[in-house]
Amino acid sequence: MKNQTTKALLCRFWPGASKRVFHEECDERRMDRFEDLQTFVAVAEQRSVRQAAERLDRAPSAVSRRIKDLEARLRTQLLTRTTRQIRLTGAGERFLMQAKRILAELQEAEENAAADTQQISGELRITVPLSFGLTHLQPAVSDFMLENPSVTIDADLTDRFVHLTENQVDLAVRIGKLADSTLRARRLAPIHHVVAASPGFWAEHGKPRSPEKLNGLPGLCYSNLRTPQAWPWTNSRGRSGLVTVKPRYRASNGDVLVHAAIQGLGVVRLPTFMVNGAIESGTLEPVLVNTNWGVSGLYAVYPHTAFLPHRTRAFIDYLQTRFGEEPAWDDCLRAHLKRIAKTSSPSAYYG
Repeated sequence: MKNQTTKALLCRFWPGASKRVFHEECDERRMDRFEDLQTFVAVAEQRSVRQAAERLDRAPSAVSRRIKDLEARLRTQLLTRTTRQIRLTGAGERFLMQAKRILAELQEAEENAAADTQQISGELRITVPLSFGLTHLQPAVSDFMLENPSVTIDADLTDRFVHLTENQVDLAVRIGKLADSTLRARRLAPIHHVVAASPGFWAEHGKPRSPEKLNGLPGLCYSNLRTPQAWPWTNSRGRSGLVTVKPRYRASNGDVLVHAAIQGLGVVRLPTFMVNGAIESGTLEPVLVNTNWGVSGLYAVYPHTAFLPHRTRAFIDYLQTRFGEEPAWDDCLRAHLKRIAKTSSPSAYYG
């Protein structure tokens, strides 16, 4: 009240003060709205005024009063309160998503402005396919964190689809074609597929000299695909077709299929990042390596926001540099092609 009286007197007796006071009040209202958002998000996440007050280092009465003032200004109820708990109304759920987005974008803008002078820090929430995460992303994550000790990472290794915005995920590493236009993506590396089986399997069934010879062979099929037993191909002369194997083992995890292939249970078509170790050790032998069995991409996918946090951008840059257009997991194919080039026999070429 004292501040308001002072401002009124200034406006009355000091020419030009009204305009200055108006701008000061506008600035205060903007700051009040920012604090309203912070307070509401804290209460909504904690589901408790007392715990939100502790988090914000404010008195519980001040937190309650700010929430009431916010609801009065919006003319809608955001929270339902009982003696035991606090729940969000439908309007509160929608307002929470928008409030968190606004606060996040403000933080991102500040981080980006200070990116040139500050170290990379903060939490990065990511999701990544299970097999790729265990074999290839985990070493990259560890090295990135060693280089940036102020970064913390929360990683969800799963083959299920994760909605980034709903689950508050900063970044997804995804393989294949991207369909969601509401997300942004950056290609990190190519993903090549290869057909392989154990040496014992080829000894029994013979190595094929054309894709058609694979038709009807016992197949180890990745069940997350729409047609797991149908494998499209294109040869070096541009001719294409479809191989159909006889499914012997279906599984939703590629590592399971690799193990089954090593045991000689059938022929498998998988990305090179899954089979590179087995090919290098000789427990699996690829065939028809000059045939294109499918090329997709490894992508970093993130929500469409006005500002990308400095830590997220730095992590994407790191992965793109580390993997690149000739990723290490393709070394097994390059080495196999070199061995073929040194052999003049047609069977070696086709195998």
